[in-house]
Amino acid sequence: MTTDVSAHTHAGAGAAAPPPEAVGPLIRGLAVLRELAVQEGRRPVSELARATRLARATVDRVLSTLARIGYVRVEGREAVLAPRLMELGNAYLAACRLTDLLGPFADRLADTLDESVSLAVPDGDGVRFVHQAPRRRAMSLAFRIGDLLPAERGAPGALFAGAWGKREWERWRERRERDPDDTGFPVVPHGNGDAAATFEERITAARRDGWSLDDQLIEPGLVAIAAPVRDAEGRRVCAVSVVSHTSRHDTGSLRESVLGPVRETVQQMEQALATPVTGTSVPPPVAADASWARASKHALGPEFVESLAHGLTVLTAFGHDHPGLSLTAIAGATGLTRATARRALITLDHLGYVTTRGRLFAPTPRVLGLGFSRLAELTLPQIAQPHLVSLVERVHESASMTVLTGNDIQYVARVPTVHIMSVNITVGTRFPAYATSMGRVLLAGLPRQERTARLAAIPLAALTRHTVTSPQHLAAVLDEVARDGYALVNEELEEGLRSLAVPVRDRHGQVVAAVNVSLHAARSTPEHSLAALLAPLGEAAAAIERDLHVANRYTSVSVT
Repeated sequence: MTTDVSAHTHAGAGAAAPPPEAVGPLIRGLAVLRELAVQEGRRPVSELARATRLARATVDRVLSTLARIGYVRVEGREAVLAPRLMELGNAYLAACRLTDLLGPFADRLADTLDESVSLAVPDGDGVRFVHQAPRRRAMSLAFRIGDLLPAERGAPGALFAGAWGKREWERWRERRERDPDDTGFPVVPHGNGDAAATFEERITAARRDGWSLDDQLIEPGLVAIAAPVRDAEGRRVCAVSVVSHTSRHDTGSLRESVLGPVRETVQQMEQALATPVTGTSVPPPVAADASWARASKHALGPEFVESLAHGLTVLTAFGHDHPGLSLTAIAGATGLTRATARRALITLDHLGYVTTRGRLFAPTPRVLGLGFSRLAELTLPQIAQPHLVSLVERVHESASMTVLTGNDIQYVARVPTVHIMSVNITVGTRFPAYATSMGRVLLAGLPRQERTARLAAIPLAALTRHTVTSPQHLAAVLDEVARDGYALVNEELEEGLRSLAVPVRDRHGQVVAAVNVSLHAARSTPEHSLAALLAPLGEAAAAIERDLHVANRYTSVSVT
């Protein structure tokens, strides 16, 4: 059975029996999500049942519930993690404030040093990344937000382990005995006995020096230096780490060149952490979550596990303005009863996904282990693809996504449909933007000054007898597209080809891509095409945007 090693590194997880108040369906649902996460986000349902040791019927109900929430998709016989699942990791990152507050300092340090910079937090006997500012080189850091490393395999771990007690050391030794080659940590090369053998020595040095070195502990060629960042109460809440390659530095030259700037950055970070949190401590109540679960239960019956949905909803209650919440605040934020929220919190605490400080609850880094790093790799075309498939199944016409490349559109995703007369377009195909529906949507989404400059530089050739070639006419058309939110182009690129497109916008409202439906003009009038296709096309674009907005809150999503 494949198991996430981090499941064994938290109080109560893996060894202790669940408390009587624990919610069994929530435990089982999280086990399914963890198993999907460690298997690259996709796995046959039958294998999920075997790996989790759950009955197939139980796994089916869990997946039905997760699919209803939008956290997974079931594609044939396989279950696949979906981008919306990242909202759980987003809630942790927002609540801990480290990425929002300290990320800009890490980015500036990376620019100053021209080296990769990471922020890492302790997670049981491991270290988990919460921010990355990588340098793109042939040999560079390839870790993602949410990735988990053994504490002994890197510079930050020696800083955090200095605060371990007897219990933490026992867990570390148990894990080392059970998994000496680190096979449970898929992001690091397996087998580095030297890292464990020198761990206590490096902890002593880090305690003495106030910083820690990594001499190729993660993998050959990588060297790093890390320093702790403390909150206003003096606790080590994270570590800032500078990572380089032996082709650029050895540990001595790395220390000499970066330790000073790292210390200055740490001081700035600690000042930022000491600034009181602004905003309300209690989020406004929103009962929609609870009512939505009840409606889903009514619609799906036994295939929707309401207690699992409630437990996952609790994890989304946290945010930047309220890193720690009371039971009353969580119940109010989710629309759940206090009793329901309490049982969910007891379960999440047992599994290591939340922690308590006094009467306040807060999410832990382990939430990022629920597929965040896997989903952080998704590109916009990958996010869009399942929605384009659904759109084609609904309208029975081909659908595509493009981005603006120079004065052309470039296809980055496409789902064709089968007709006797069809359009032969593949991913990578480019067309002049001015004569296509998606191109007009993308041009209309540009700032007006940039749009005007582009139009002045584009030679408007007549591709068919219908092509708009007047700069003034095209400018007026783009104004209409910007106003109406769609573009309908009829036989301007090619005789007989009609296309309807709408924009896809990022979290800031900027148009980053366009999606369309294309069809042969002989099959209907332009008016009928608009009436039949605009609503489903707009709904598909909105679904893509929802996933994109979740995915790129704390990660950068490539548009190609």
